[in-house]
Amino acid sequence: MRVLVAGGGGREHAIVRALLRSHGVEEVLCAPGNAGIAADARLVEGGDVPATVRTARREGADFVVVGPEAPLVEGLVDALEAEGIAAFGPTAEAARLEGSKAHAKALMAEAGVPTAGHAVLRSRTDALDRLAGRTYPVVLKADGLAAGKGVIICETEAAAREAVEAFFVERQQR
Repeated sequence: MRVLVAGGGGREHAIVRALLRSHGVEEVLCAPGNAGIAADARLVEGGDVPATVRTARREGADFVVVGPEAPLVEGLVDALEAEGIAAFGPTAEAARLEGSKAHAKALMAEAGVPTAGHAVLRSRTDALDRLAGRTYPVVLKADGLAAGKGVIICETEAAAREAVEAFFVERQQR
């Protein structure tokens, strides 16, 4: 079996190494990979969803393992399966749970899943207005993928106001 691993970080390197130990895996490819992964797998062209699908097709991948969250949210698994290429990872709709904190909270509320109280604030003004009179600490989260960032625990209102500025004005996700 020829397996393509989509991604190029430490997670994908660990996946590559595990696949190399798997019975029946003849070759492991990685798109785009990195210099460390190149010692264990053949690096091939990767990038956006269409490029990765083209590479999987061109290389004759029997199976694709998608590591990073961004291509999952962008629908890589859906696109691969539409081409008849087996893939491991959630569909774009399922990946929305990771890709949007607001969506995840709404889905939990709809399903009756206990979760911490929250408010979805879509503007700087609404967010700043909401901070007055709160009990601190509070947790502020950016919606969307944040690469392990996007959550700030604010001990004071001043820290929360600074975080709001970072999220809404500077577009940072600390």
